Amino acid sequence: MSAFQTMLNMQLSLFAIMLLGFFCRKKGMIDNKTRTALSDILINIILPCNIAMSFDMDVSGDLLRSAGIVFVAYMGVQTFTWLLSRVAFTRVPEDKQMVLRHGTITSNAGFLGNPITQGVFGNEGLLYASIAMIPVRIFLWSAGLSLYTKTDSKSVVKNLLTHPCVIAVFVGFGIMFAPFELPAFMVRTLNSVGGCTTAISMMVIGAILADIDLGHIEWGLLGYYCLLRLIVIPAVSFAALSLLGLQPMVTGVCTLLSGMPAASLTAVLAAKYGQNYGFASQVVFVSTLLSMITIPLMTLFF
Repeated sequence: MSAFQTMLNMQLSLFAIMLLGFFCRKKGMIDNKTRTALSDILINIILPCNIAMSFDMDVSGDLLRSAGIVFVAYMGVQTFTWLLSRVAFTRVPEDKQMVLRHGTITSNAGFLGNPITQGVFGNEGLLYASIAMIPVRIFLWSAGLSLYTKTDSKSVVKNLLTHPCVIAVFVGFGIMFAPFELPAFMVRTLNSVGGCTTAISMMVIGAILADIDLGHIEWGLLGYYCLLRLIVIPAVSFAALSLLGLQPMVTGVCTLLSGMPAASLTAVLAAKYGQNYGFASQVVFVSTLLSMITIPLMTLFF
């Protein structure tokens, strides 16, 4: 089966799970409190287990070099998205501009990108994706958060180093370099918990999208945003990384992650800090919907 067919089937499966979350929200089985609890469990427990176990593989010099290259490459991708966000929406009203800028800088690479990357590239791809998430979170807690509220370097460092998913990366390196194997029951437990990542993350996204008012979507502005987020950013990333002659998997993982839709946190943080939550929800909904088309198409270039 080709990479395109694999991705298409995966996207259809993810979409079906997302619809399940949408249905549960509409029927009242998932309320705001439940959705928040599921998000917390996902970010603080399930994703960290998934990330940590992605490092459970044989160590090689090539693997470590590739992981370092992924970190540097994705810092470049994030820098590009930050620069793009500063020039792409200058004519948009300020309340919507900050939302669009946040959605350009930060993507749903954690919730959506990790399961997709693992499905396409296996555990080694997930390991690279976990490394790439460090630059994502650096920009999330610095440039991204500063759009909604004031932040400082001390808070950025604290938020980064105490984030469960970043801690999981360091735990993963411990697992990778440990002179002993983890007990079988622990490996089974971590794999079982981490295996819930795809289902829970997509149900949470579906529950979030269920609150969108479809009658007031600004298709023109959001179409322009999605062109940048889902096509321009991954196209530029793929071209730049290909010109650098990086390993195909490194290029593929970084490109795939760069083409993810707007982060769910774009809407969550907008609501938390009293910004335009309704428009932010539209950004998440439309970009997630269109990514069901653009993400499989990206695999044709890998």
